[in-house]
Amino acid sequence: MTLLYLLDLIGTAAFAASGAWAGIRRDMDLLGVLVLGLVTATGGGTLRDILLGDLPPFSLQDETYLYLSLVVSLLIFFFHRRLDFLNHPLLYFDAVGLGTFVVIGTGKALDFQIGFVGAIMMGVMTATAGGVLRDVLSSQVPLILRKEVYASACIVGAALLTALHHLNTPRPVAALAAALTVIAIRLAAIHFNWSLPRAEH
Repeated sequence: MTLLYLLDLIGTAAFAASGAWAGIRRDMDLLGVLVLGLVTATGGGTLRDILLGDLPPFSLQDETYLYLSLVVSLLIFFFHRRLDFLNHPLLYFDAVGLGTFVVIGTGKALDFQIGFVGAIMMGVMTATAGGVLRDVLSSQVPLILRKEVYASACIVGAALLTALHHLNTPRPVAALAAALTVIAIRLAAIHFNWSLPRAEH
């Protein structure tokens, strides 16, 4: 098990938990909570693979992602009152997942010879599309369209990885730099309550 794969699983678990918690907050039944957890954890990577033509998608090639998402969602559903203390730490696990998903998505796009902008889009999509689906299914404005520094952190990380790739930087070094950049920006945004500017009315 590589470090990247381990971080990918941690991110998957964090994303599944955030989806399941969103379902509980919207008073969904067990199936709704499971669907939201699964979609949040695997939706971005699945959409990326479909667009890249890499079929079947990653979650069907390695069902560990599906099992992990379902188990975490079940745990949240049955024990959410006892696990409420995890709500804040989940923000930090989510940041790790964000950085990892960006690196995996961007790296995969580069392996498919996708251009600069396309590779960034695939990285951002991998990290954020699941959360968008979660928010839409639970009748909320998607997080990436609100004030939080979230997708913008992914754009910076994906652009950095793509630039380093074209500068022939070894992939492990470039991936680590990009992931740490996303994680650092996201954690700083949480700590300092950073937000992007809004249009004045």
